[in-house]
Amino acid sequence: MNPSLSLLLAAVSACLLVSQSRGSEEPAVRFCVVGEDGRPLPCRIHLKDGQKKPCYAKDLPRFADHFVCPGTVEIQLPPGEYSFEVERGPEYRRESGTLRVGKGDAKRVERRVQLRRLANLAADGWFSGDLHVHRPVEHIKLLMQAEDLHVAPVITWWGNRNPWKDAQPPAEHLTRFDGDRFFDVMAGEDERQGGALLYFGLSEPLAITGSTGEYPSPMKFLLEARRHPGAWIDIEKPFWWDVPVWLASGQVDSIGLANNHMCRSSMLENEAWGKPRDAVRLPPPRGDGFWSQEIYYHILNCGLRVPPSAGSASGVLPNPVGYDRVYVHVSGEMCYEKWWQGLKAGRSFVTNGPLLLVRADEQLPGHVFTAPEGGKIAVRLDARLMSLDRVPALEIVKNGRVEQRVSPDQFCSGKPATITLDRSGWFLVRAVADVPRTFRFASTAPFYVEIGDTKRLVSRSSVKFFLDWLDERAARLPRKLHDPAQLEEVLQFHRRAKEFWQGLLARANAE
Repeated sequence: MNPSLSLLLAAVSACLLVSQSRGSEEPAVRFCVVGEDGRPLPCRIHLKDGQKKPCYAKDLPRFADHFVCPGTVEIQLPPGEYSFEVERGPEYRRESGTLRVGKGDAKRVERRVQLRRLANLAADGWFSGDLHVHRPVEHIKLLMQAEDLHVAPVITWWGNRNPWKDAQPPAEHLTRFDGDRFFDVMAGEDERQGGALLYFGLSEPLAITGSTGEYPSPMKFLLEARRHPGAWIDIEKPFWWDVPVWLASGQVDSIGLANNHMCRSSMLENEAWGKPRDAVRLPPPRGDGFWSQEIYYHILNCGLRVPPSAGSASGVLPNPVGYDRVYVHVSGEMCYEKWWQGLKAGRSFVTNGPLLLVRADEQLPGHVFTAPEGGKIAVRLDARLMSLDRVPALEIVKNGRVEQRVSPDQFCSGKPATITLDRSGWFLVRAVADVPRTFRFASTAPFYVEIGDTKRLVSRSSVKFFLDWLDERAARLPRKLHDPAQLEEVLQFHRRAKEFWQGLLARANAE
């Protein structure tokens, strides 16, 4: 063959290969997400193809049905129809849309999305946190920025997983960035048959590796943690089997009212290995959420002032980081220690959607109102609700019962509500959104009322609720623990708890 012809054919063949290669490349879709100032804004993107299958960006943190990005991202997508939702936590409006990627698109498909604020709670001293995060530490900064989250202890040790076993824990495990965002890499979780406890504020993991489902008792590690100054112990959900034992110890700091069974797009409709609800009275999908609230109200009716917390379990359950979050009011400059102090004092509200700011006689949640014996307390409630989802009414809950349902429009028009108490007790305000597929809500922490010498409401029926629960739990243990010595060791904590609840029953001052 003529050498010149051979060279020409080779060149043509090379061009064809390049052309085929280019034609087989997937078109690029570029998202540019900006804030109201026009600057790129970290965010979360839910991108789905025509079959509702999630699509992700390469090399960016992703989980379940979403990924996060720093504001701009380019994604290679095959031709087809796509839908997307862009979010940045509950303080920004959700934006959605569709796009079409055609075959042989010569130009990049561009989508510019502007996220507008629904609220700016940090400007009013409210800072959000998620106490149940299972995502890789190297992703946490961007995840927090994308959700506009301020506090996120990262659970690095959990059950038999302990990355610090063969590595020296960092001397400084708390990171501060962006001025007012904080994450701690030494958070842990003891999750077994009795339920889950979350641990914060420790300098090293507890020695929970090697534990079985029922032995040793979670109380062993709870008491060990309490010996560490600054430790914080959270009951991860209200319906775990060992909740009556943990409450009786007096050593827990908070309880997860907005918990990971409440997911962004669905609801876990059972109580896992916790105390099951009556599913006829509290039907799915939202019954589990109301069950958590009922149990929390029983806790308050026993005179136990445990503030509510929130956690999403992103990395385990299909939630974004910060979906279930707790907002804490901090006066002055935001810092990590003050945030936890505010949570302990109950200056807070929990949410997985609606933003609910309530003051009672200008006081924040957690405040204690007092009056002399025989007196009454009439409190003016001012509320501000901001929600992407419809909320039919704000509910004022007094001593476990819905006392009033108030239209959000009433508060928006500047008309307050009033609640009156003539005996010691508590009240809070909640907002349940009209979202049938999941339990989307907000709830303030309680306000408390003390009248005369009887400082706290102690309801006989609520105490009996926990006594019956404790007996039911203790009766299950012999079927699970077959070693007599181990069973006896665990049951000791249940006996002590029963003494506590029986003593509380003897002091009950209300039905």
